[in-house]
Amino acid sequence: MAKQKGKGPTPKAQDRHWHGKRQKARAAKNSKRTGTPTLGPGGRAQGPAETRPSGRPAGARRATGEVPELVTGRNPVVEALRAGVPGTALYVMSDTDERVRESIQLAADRRIPLLETGKNELDRLTDGAVHQGIALQVKPYRYAHPDDLLKGTAPLIVAVDGITDPRNLGAIVRSASAFGATGVVVPERRAAGVTAGAWKSSAGTLANVPVAQATNLSRQLKAYQKAGCFVAGLDAGGGMTVADLELATGPFVLVVGSEGKGLGRLVAETCDMLVTIPMPGKAESLNAGVAAGIALYEISRLRA
Repeated sequence: MAKQKGKGPTPKAQDRHWHGKRQKARAAKNSKRTGTPTLGPGGRAQGPAETRPSGRPAGARRATGEVPELVTGRNPVVEALRAGVPGTALYVMSDTDERVRESIQLAADRRIPLLETGKNELDRLTDGAVHQGIALQVKPYRYAHPDDLLKGTAPLIVAVDGITDPRNLGAIVRSASAFGATGVVVPERRAAGVTAGAWKSSAGTLANVPVAQATNLSRQLKAYQKAGCFVAGLDAGGGMTVADLELATGPFVLVVGSEGKGLGRLVAETCDMLVTIPMPGKAESLNAGVAAGIALYEISRLRA
């Protein structure tokens, strides 16, 4: 083995911290300590190859988002912890920053494992993203089945069409919680899902309002109609105001579209009726989260 003057023998490549075997060993160790897989390059899960009852390895990616999400950066992490985002591990390089110390305390209060790590490990876990020495691993969200939202004799379901911003989804869930909705259903593709951003804007209400994913939203709305629900879509050109919709007192589905495009054509055609929110002011449209909140308030008054 070659020697460098005054520095002793040169370590083998496999003994260096950046070598793949060393990184895999650390990932396996972290996974064992946290009980969840960690993210490798490109978002791939790494860790012990546990097998679930379904036969799928633990941490395997599914459309329902079973790979943990990482929130990085001092401000995003502390804000996520303040909002009650369900974390499974907090990776920290040092506690010299006040926001990092608060994050450590919040994680300790919620019994989230604290893992001390180095820059190279965080770079690998975050796939090179700017992390500022801290990252929060978020518990994967378990989506409900759309049929699970048909609770009680008069369920109130919010269906979301074309919403791509998780913060808007979180705001809609917050309004759904405030006004007694039984759940929210979102399209499985080309739509916002339950991420850390959605958790933050929901102010923790995602813990008690189930969100379901539908492979095809129009088909799911038809299934709700067959189950006895009246389906109304929010649209600027609706023929009736939400406040006058007496049918909202029974099993009811409110469909909310995006601020820009509104409801998709097929979704709009599937609705039993299109309803509107009167706006005597100069604004042409409302943010999807705001519109959902106003509509759900009017519906809750009708159902009271």
